[in-house]
Amino acid sequence: MYDRYVVIDLETTGHSVEKGDRIIQIGAVVCSNDEIIKTFSTFVQPGLEIPPFIEELTGITEDDIQDAPSFRTVIPTILELLEDCCLVAHNADFDRSFLKKQIELEGYCFPNIPVIDTVELARIFLPQQNSYKLSELAEELGYSHDRPHQADSDASVTAALFQKIIKRCKKLPILTLQQLIPLIRKLKSDVEPILLECINQRKFTKRNETEYDCFRQLAIKKVEKQPASNNDTFKTYEDYMVSDYTELMKTALSQFERRVGQELMMQEVYESFNQNEYKLIEAGTGTGKSLAYLLPALFYAKQHNQPVIVSTQTIPLQEQLFQRDLPILKRLVPFPIHIALLKGRSHYLCLRKFEHSLSVEHSNYEINLTKCMILVWLTETTTGDIEEIMIPTGAKSLWYEIQSDASSDIGKANPWFSRCFYHRARRLAQEAQIVVTNHALLCTDLMHEQRILPQHTHVILDEAHHLEEVASNHLGQRTDYVAFAHIFQRLSTDQEHNWVEHLRAIFKRNELPFRSTERILTLLTNMKEDVDELFRILYSYIQKKNHLSATDVGRNRYRYFSFKEAGVQWQALLECSMRVHMVAKEIAIAFKQLIQPLENNDHEHLHYSDQSFITELEKWFEVLLKEEDTLYQLLLEFDPTVVYWAEIEPRGARNATYLYSKPLDVSVALADLFFAKKKSVILTSATLAVNGSFSYQIKRLGLEDFAPETCVIPSPFDYNQQARLLIPTDIPSIKEVTTDQFSYEIAKKLWQLSEKTKGKTLVLFTSYEMLRIVYDHIRKWNNDHLLHIIGQGVTSGSRAKLMKMFKQSDHAMLFGTSSFWEGIDLPGDELTTVVIVRLPFSPPDDPLIQAQFDQVKEEGGNPFMDISLPQAIIRFKQGFGRLIRSTSDRGAVFVFDRRITTTRYGKKFILSLPNVPVYEDEFNRLLHSHDSYL
Repeated sequence: MYDRYVVIDLETTGHSVEKGDRIIQIGAVVCSNDEIIKTFSTFVQPGLEIPPFIEELTGITEDDIQDAPSFRTVIPTILELLEDCCLVAHNADFDRSFLKKQIELEGYCFPNIPVIDTVELARIFLPQQNSYKLSELAEELGYSHDRPHQADSDASVTAALFQKIIKRCKKLPILTLQQLIPLIRKLKSDVEPILLECINQRKFTKRNETEYDCFRQLAIKKVEKQPASNNDTFKTYEDYMVSDYTELMKTALSQFERRVGQELMMQEVYESFNQNEYKLIEAGTGTGKSLAYLLPALFYAKQHNQPVIVSTQTIPLQEQLFQRDLPILKRLVPFPIHIALLKGRSHYLCLRKFEHSLSVEHSNYEINLTKCMILVWLTETTTGDIEEIMIPTGAKSLWYEIQSDASSDIGKANPWFSRCFYHRARRLAQEAQIVVTNHALLCTDLMHEQRILPQHTHVILDEAHHLEEVASNHLGQRTDYVAFAHIFQRLSTDQEHNWVEHLRAIFKRNELPFRSTERILTLLTNMKEDVDELFRILYSYIQKKNHLSATDVGRNRYRYFSFKEAGVQWQALLECSMRVHMVAKEIAIAFKQLIQPLENNDHEHLHYSDQSFITELEKWFEVLLKEEDTLYQLLLEFDPTVVYWAEIEPRGARNATYLYSKPLDVSVALADLFFAKKKSVILTSATLAVNGSFSYQIKRLGLEDFAPETCVIPSPFDYNQQARLLIPTDIPSIKEVTTDQFSYEIAKKLWQLSEKTKGKTLVLFTSYEMLRIVYDHIRKWNNDHLLHIIGQGVTSGSRAKLMKMFKQSDHAMLFGTSSFWEGIDLPGDELTTVVIVRLPFSPPDDPLIQAQFDQVKEEGGNPFMDISLPQAIIRFKQGFGRLIRSTSDRGAVFVFDRRITTTRYGKKFILSLPNVPVYEDEFNRLLHSHDSYL
């Protein structure tokens, strides 16, 4: 370990010393032997004005720096602090570099000292944190951080964080520390001396490590076995009625608030399960529907000794249900309960593969960082579920290599078999009364010969309005160039993946004849070249097409009919596809011949590591052939009940092409494969009905033959007092102006709104193109950067990252398209205004919508009334529902689409909403007359 650590934080006028930016505040904390021995803080006179956005961010004003010393006069103090120490900072690259450059600008030398970055260390040693931003780390870890973005406060919090990390490091098992050292050397922080000291201390103290299971090369957290269920003496489950559930909640919950809607839903679920009914329940926001279905489901499962499956739309919703509601359930019921969380296999870490990855050298920084994170995480996790940690984007390829999958499972020959996270999750599911899963896994289970979920007859589908979409995605197909490129990379013979030499060594060890691999390598090269050419031809073919539609992430989209497409390019594309198909067949034969001696010798006689490698290699060839089969079906086959389309990145590489197919209708598949095999299914959501009718969902999901019951439970929120629906009358009709003109008018109104509210606004678009135009306008007007503008597809980052940025801002606008209309929970000040730019009709040029329209016309129906309008109303209700999330919320929803009041069908949107006051007026008048809601 180092004798002294100096924790430094800077506040500056910008990011670049070269461009004239300067330090305006320095904070430092000196630590030694786990104690703070000195602090230092000063404002600095930069010799220039502080930019408004820096003043807004830091709270540092011109008054603060007016009499502050110049940086030059502070340098001797800084250099004295840094003498013979280790520099520590949160995002150390910036602080060290900026400080070094400004010191050298004044003619001084910056000392050559070790540096530690607490962002990097926090990611490694606190791998399950939700964020590594200093303010959020402080909040999660319980540190006082009263002045974020001021150097003295930031330095103090960083010092506390650093000390916590060191304490965590000291508690790690020796095996983990030893595995970390070679990886740490490839990272930024000079932390190896600290690890070595921790190892020496552990050896010296002979600390008991019984909490860890140290096996082979890994230390993992020991998992306590679940206690067996005791005989229940409270009363038999048959004696419980819905009234008992309410009494249980009143007794167990200190802040119990009786909800009539929740009791009604409990009654509906109770009756449906006991009478083997199918039921659709629309439960308004705030009903408390999770507990309303979980309690009766739990008692039913206990009474009948069989599990109930609860499925949600997304992984985050699944985890929220498991982490938030499970502890409440445990307090509520008078008997031990087992509730299991089960995800798709690819969410779980394969310990065998990860152990092997530690022996493979990587130069990629993020891959080495991720290995460190996983090593520490293994001492904490009981699930092995990758959702518990945030893997860096650049390490996604590593996860693909180390995730659990069926095709490379070597069964009991795997020394890690008894510790396998995936099989443990399945065992827990077999023992559970409630199994929480997601729609995607549920759909996978329908098609799987070896069922993943335990045998069940009763199911609850939460967020059920997504079931059709998920089933359509699952029954469809997709491929792209990147998918092939990854496989070819894995089957290359470079130094990292030289499978040929590895295979040759296995044959030699087992004294088996080894065929020449020249032909198979030639075939792989030919296939790689053909695949590249195929996607390039397809890209060029689509690029030349007129009337391309845009997706919500900015891709160009084209619906194709393989038997109708014509021209030289399409013919070349088909010929190339056929070449790829024929080469794939030859590769399959050549590979089978290559490993035939091993097949004859039986895998079970191979050493574990050799068997593991062979299974992994077979998997990659299997994946290649499966991907090619998908390509063949997408381009060379045609099914009239399926829609096919392609997408290209307009500014991407010339082979950045994506192919898709989806069935037009999933109702028959859902009816035959799912509903017909269950005794009772509850479908619930806040948005299932259209003007009180469930007929749209019943038809689309294939429920017509099952005589489902329906029920609408209104929200307990007082929308009449809490919300306003505001419709400006001075918004132009999109049909009367161009898209650019309409977008400009929308941008002006949003800018006025931002100046009026100073709060947070969610702006929902139906068109990515319009989102981008509006974003560009507002960005140009936002000269002082006081408004944080976040645009889906414009601001880099995932949906979750954009949401996090929005939550962390005080004054922000978030522009989103389809995926932002729901699944966003922003109570209180986190969201005060929602703007719906246009009524959310699906774009008519969407390939699936186009095909569904054609089908409805053939059947003599009305595409607009049968598909477009019900879909749009459900989506509109979802967008509206983003606003009020608790009884104390207040806010307004603006609708910038005049059709909501000027058309006959528009009134159906308003009638679908709760009893919310509706006001029409000029925009400025609405702003001023309803400012208490903004």
